[in-house]
Amino acid sequence: MVKSIWRLSGTILFLLISIDSFSQTAGEIKSFELYNHTFNLSIDSSFVLHTPLKPAEAEIKSAYEKLNSSNYQAIVDSLINYKDQYQLNDWLYYQLVRKTAEQISPKKANYTLYTLYKWFLMVKSGYDARITLSDNRIIFYVYNDEDISDIPYLVFKDKKYMCLNYHDYAHADLNKVPPHDMIGASGGTRSFSYKVTRMPDFKPEDYADKKLEFSYKHKTYHFNIKLNPEVENIFRNYPVVDFESYFNIPLSKETYSSLVPILKKNVKGMKQKKGIDYLMRFTRYAFLYEDDEENYGKEKRLSPEETLFAQYSDCDDRAALFFYLVKEIYNLPMIAMLYPTHITMAVQFDQPVGMPVVYNGKTYSVCEPTPQREDLGIGELASRLKHIPYQVVYAYEPKK
Repeated sequence: MVKSIWRLSGTILFLLISIDSFSQTAGEIKSFELYNHTFNLSIDSSFVLHTPLKPAEAEIKSAYEKLNSSNYQAIVDSLINYKDQYQLNDWLYYQLVRKTAEQISPKKANYTLYTLYKWFLMVKSGYDARITLSDNRIIFYVYNDEDISDIPYLVFKDKKYMCLNYHDYAHADLNKVPPHDMIGASGGTRSFSYKVTRMPDFKPEDYADKKLEFSYKHKTYHFNIKLNPEVENIFRNYPVVDFESYFNIPLSKETYSSLVPILKKNVKGMKQKKGIDYLMRFTRYAFLYEDDEENYGKEKRLSPEETLFAQYSDCDDRAALFFYLVKEIYNLPMIAMLYPTHITMAVQFDQPVGMPVVYNGKTYSVCEPTPQREDLGIGELASRLKHIPYQVVYAYEPKK
């Protein structure tokens, strides 16, 4: 009887110890939707910091070390696996990291802690990411070797670091932050790319219809385009990238299917030059024009899908959309001609039309996709631009 009581007591004690141990290490499971798929997040309790964090170097480094000694690998593995499975470019992957950090430590609760989680997860994902502290702010940077022109950056040890959270400090001059104070962490060496070469596969039911129309050769063409508002969220804080990266941002699957096959059908019976003229005038007249400074208060290059979505767009946006449509339907060589206050396109035909444009020994014909004072046909350049020098900022040559 005594032995039985001791055995029972031992069993109860073991269970109590086990339960206590489990409560100290077990975390929680969280899930959220991202780009038509569910991301499941298993958060170990050791990875959750409950103490509010101040933007001070000693506190940041101490908190990072706590995370570094926690059971974090399962989270990082889940992130990387999701990235690989759905072929996310770095910019889209960063949106996943942002949502993950928000689940662990909400941005509004403690911005410094939220940023610390983003930094930690990006470093453990292999990126060379760093932190700088200035004027009671925590500023988040990532190494990037591309031509990005409109966001703050620092040069540290001969490497350029772009600011990933500049939009949270809208009125601060972050370019004055001293680079020698950057806080790094071991493990991250990769550069971050802003190139978006593949859009997510959104749920078809999340698309909305937008009606467009324009007239060509005394005939009105109607379009019912499917657009997803999530595209605006993806590019909300997207910077001004180089023209090659910008021009090659694709449409999402549903938007593509609602527009490009219809355009192909409309130009099917036309000769090539007339078909290009049709696309040029579609891009020129199917949308309302407004300069970015008036519309956004700054330069903002809309992706082709954003241009379809937006109420207003300017010459950059029309050039990118025209390039995308010509590439998808005809796949002809093209150049982008940048003037001080304008950008236009030129297409290479078998025989040039109108005023020829010669670049690298090849001849192109101007195709103006933006409304002008004159009704310009293929090969015609706006009068105001005829004596102004331009720069070819992107030359596209189809792969053979």
